[in-house]
Amino acid sequence: MEIMHGNVILADKVKLCDNIFSRSKGLMFSKKIKEGQALLFESEEESIFSTTMHMLFVFFNIDIVWLNSNKKVVDVKSKVKSFTPFIAPVNPAKYVLELPKGMSKNIKIGDVLDF
Repeated sequence: MEIMHGNVILADKVKLCDNIFSRSKGLMFSKKIKEGQALLFESEEESIFSTTMHMLFVFFNIDIVWLNSNKKVVDVKSKVKSFTPFIAPVNPAKYVLELPKGMSKNIKIGDVLDF
């Protein structure tokens, strides 16, 4: 799976977190993700609560992008610090995309991503 922002590939090695184990683990205790890698979480519904994240036991900073069911960006947080206990989107989201630090620099609320 590739994730595109316009004609720019944000990630071509995407791990889909689609079960309770992969969603719970996320990046905890993982090695730093590299350029071209990403984690994509899908919630059952658009929600702020179900797309709230944490960085406990994640030992590196990342960028987080929240998208609605139309894959429209509803929030972006750059350089999220490791061990941040609570990161919530400002608007309800269906998808959460975790990218290496700096990869969301050209992404803005209202942009549409393709995957």
